[in-house]
Amino acid sequence: MKKIFTFQAIETVYREVISLGYTAITCREYAEKKNAGIMGKTVVNRVDIDFSIGKSRRLAEIFNKLGIKATFFVRLHASEYNPFSFENYRSLKFIRDSGHEIGYHSEIVDQASIWGEDPAECLRRDVGMLEQMLGIKVYGVASHGGYTGFNNLDFWKTHKPEEFGLVYEAYDESDRFGLFTSSRYVTDSLWTRWKAYENGRLIEGDMRDPAEHALEGIPVLYVLVHGDTYYDKHFYE
Repeated sequence: MKKIFTFQAIETVYREVISLGYTAITCREYAEKKNAGIMGKTVVNRVDIDFSIGKSRRLAEIFNKLGIKATFFVRLHASEYNPFSFENYRSLKFIRDSGHEIGYHSEIVDQASIWGEDPAECLRRDVGMLEQMLGIKVYGVASHGGYTGFNNLDFWKTHKPEEFGLVYEAYDESDRFGLFTSSRYVTDSLWTRWKAYENGRLIEGDMRDPAEHALEGIPVLYVLVHGDTYYDKHFYE
């Protein structure tokens, strides 16, 4: 059945997941609970802000209504938005003040190639800038997949998050985090279709939404959504 990607529809999906006994937590909370050996039926709630901070704020408002938290990953060099603009900065402060985690949506391999700089220095500078901008501690990063042809995850083949004072990278496979490879990962990254991975492997043809996966009682659901996907009346509004 064709899925509808309105804000109302995604609110219903989260309501259904919660009604099935899942506790929604941030990526940082997952790392803490895993390392403490405390884990029940869990949905790790992640938002990548790819193109629109305003639409991501709408997701934060839904989460606030439902009484759940998420981790929002912010780009700093997107041509699509300026995190320092008047309204975007105001929205980021709203997300922060609502108690959600804010992390860095990193493009450090892209930056290093485009600018001729060291990716490690790009990472340190960007994390520091985001921390100073919002008066927060950044605990994690999620590598962004853009259009340059470079894979920002390649950086982490030879580096560890703790080298940079971080707790995790969102796709880190180490025992310390290892969320992607030890969960059912469900994402709207195909824009008008869901896709899913089981312990890091694509489940071919699986276009169920998170609530449909939750019906199976999966111990850990790792849900990634993008505010850009959702709308009130139509996709291009």
